Amino acid sequence: MEKLAIISDIHGNKSALEEVLKDIKRRNIEKIICLGDLVVKGVHPEDVVDLVQKNCFVTLMGNCDYLISREDIKKGKYWTTDKLNKNQLEYLRNLPYFYDMYISGYLVRFYHASPYGIDKIFNPIYVNKKGEEGYDRVITDYEMMFDNTELFGNKDEIKKPDIICYGHIHTPNLFRYKNKMIFNVGSVGNSTEMLNEHKYLDETSKFSTVASYGIISGDLNSKNFNMIDINIVRIPYNVEKELEALEKSDMKSKDDSIKVLKSASTK
Repeated sequence: MEKLAIISDIHGNKSALEEVLKDIKRRNIEKIICLGDLVVKGVHPEDVVDLVQKNCFVTLMGNCDYLISREDIKKGKYWTTDKLNKNQLEYLRNLPYFYDMYISGYLVRFYHASPYGIDKIFNPIYVNKKGEEGYDRVITDYEMMFDNTELFGNKDEIKKPDIICYGHIHTPNLFRYKNKMIFNVGSVGNSTEMLNEHKYLDETSKFSTVASYGIISGDLNSKNFNMIDINIVRIPYNVEKELEALEKSDMKSKDDSIKVLKSASTK
């Protein structure tokens, strides 16, 4: 069987990305797909963009990549934008929204957040209902994650996927739904656990303040039905190194990033 590594939501965290790339290399995995959000939140966006561009054969657009790479952004608006050069911003600006490939007969679709936008949230832990705060930002029906929408071009001419692989919510998970599968690979550089309390590097949070990525094993680019294997990998990295870099930086939002790296909590 061949192996495919899937990374997502690096968010400028160079230390975490380097540790993940080392692990991927150690496992002799040659193909890597990145599901977006290379930048924002961390202090090494330029290094992360270069590493992803060098190591990933497919990189997709994330909401943060879109936010800071638009051509109409003036100098000084976003800290991350000012850290990147013209070529790096152009690279982010032109990333595709999705990628389809067959693996062991299954059509696997890769995207950042959902078929309805790069910032639409699908979180199986919290499924919002009409009238609740933030309802307009979420996908409330599991089946919608398999929809063919205008995001994918001519939606009437493409097959619906059998497996969805996405990022965005920073919490890895894997579950079956109506004979299909939804797989979130978590976050390389900004991992969170939705139910974590705000406790700094204690006995609970140490298991979630780690890098996360996914591996799919099977017959890549094959429509022949065969075995497929999907895994979530969690890897410790030098969190203190990134925290020190954040503390020394002049990033305005660094306190929020520091909290997440220390506790993996969004609260």
